Order: sequence, then C-alpha cells, then structure tokens
Amino acid sequence: MHPIAFQLGPLSIHWYGVMVALGFLAGLWTAGRRAMHAGIAAEKIIDLGPWLIVGAILGARTLYVMSYWHESFEGRPTAEVFMVWKGGLVFYGGLIGSSLACILFTTMKKLPLWKVADSLAPSVALGYVFGRIGCLLNGCCYGRACSLPWAIRFPADNPLNPPTYPVHPTEVYESLLNLCLYGALAWLFRRKKFDGQVFGVYLVGYALLRSFVEMFRGDYPEHQHYLGGWATPAHLVSIAILAAGLVLLCLLPRHEPKRP
Repeated sequence: MHPIAFQLGPLSIHWYGVMVALGFLAGLWTAGRRAMHAGIAAEKIIDLGPWLIVGAILGARTLYVMSYWHESFEGRPTAEVFMVWKGGLVFYGGLIGSSLACILFTTMKKLPLWKVADSLAPSVALGYVFGRIGCLLNGCCYGRACSLPWAIRFPADNPLNPPTYPVHPTEVYESLLNLCLYGALAWLFRRKKFDGQVFGVYLVGYALLRSFVEMFRGDYPEHQHYLGGWATPAHLVSIAILAAGLVLLCLLPRHEPKRP
C-alpha cells in the first residue's frame, strides 16, 4: 500500500489518481485504434475523451458520496466531497456518467452511437485494470478476512484504516478478470454480428464478474447489505446492468455491420 506516488513541493500526487489517469489514456488510445476499423476517425475518439472523463468522474464521485455520506462525509468539511484524488469513486456511477456523456457527444457530432460504444467497450475494461491497481495502492475496496496463501495484509499506519489482518485481494481479482474481459471483447469486436453487440456483451460480462468479486468484498458497512445480508449495493446495480445488457442484445438490429 503506497497512497502517495511523489511530492511536488506542497502538492501530494496520489497513486490512485495516477493509475486512473493511466487507465483513461490506455483506454482512449486503444479505443481510437479500434474505431478506425469501424470507419470512425481516431480523432473523434480523442475529442470524446474529455467528455468521458468529466462524465465518469462526476458520476463516480456522485454515487460514492451518496453511498457513503453517513460514514465519510456527514459532519465533515464540504471540500472533502471534491477530493477525488484520495480515492472514492464508484465504477457504476462512472459508467452511467460516461455513457450519458457519450450519448450527448455522438448526438451533437452526428456519430453512430453503437459503433462508438463498441469501440469503447473493450477499452473500458482495460482502463478498469489500472483503476483497481490504484485501489490496491490506496487501500480501498478491500476484501473479507482470508486465510488463503495469496491473502494480503495492509499496514497498520495507513490513513484509510483498512483491516490489518489478512484479507482477499479483491482489487487484484477484479484487475485480472477485467484483463480477461478486455481480451475477449477485443476478439469479439473483429467478429461482431451487429452494432452494439460488443457493448451489450461488456455490460453482461462485467455485471457477472463484478457480482462474483463482490462476494469477497469486506469494506461495506453492515447497513449496506441487502437480501438477507448477502447482497451489496454493487450486486443490486449489477442486476440492473445485466438486464440492460441482455435487453440490448435482444433488441438491437441484427444486420451485419458495414465494413469500411
């Protein structure tokens, strides 16, 4: 666990922010190259980048503050709501925010929404690989107690107070699973049967792998367990995302996508 990457005078650069930035850069670069195969100029994806970044950060931070208001923000200075460099971003909020930003941008620029979404989908999984490593370095999103050989232990003198007993490395679980998802989606992109298929498969695939990893998460307060105590907030959102992905895969037109 190493929250601080380096110091620039009085300014502390956090590893969480560095890894999120690297995730965005890797995602935009790979999505731009992929978009060219769909007849979309890579420059259009680069232009979309700032919209996605703003939408993702606003959505991710908003959902985090709503979810952890009583535990982390109630009674504290209002400025802490905006300190995203210290961690505290909920991926599903970022996915919703960036999706809305993408819809707005493609509508304004008259770009084919589902072709753009298919180009972006694998890169979202790739960016998430970096983001979860940032969570590991930051000490958030940790797992339940674990006695397996690959359990990890956080140091006692850390600002986020994760448990110091051995826990599941849930951040590593999600990074590895998303790397596999990236490979599968990149393979599917060259073989898709209709526009929007890759994005729909991403929604279904991520909802399933996230639900699996959530079974090992240990950072939720007791009052945020539902359905008899086994379901976390992410489980509930995963159900909605899974349903949305299945609806897209069933309802999107089945014509063969045109090749440039």
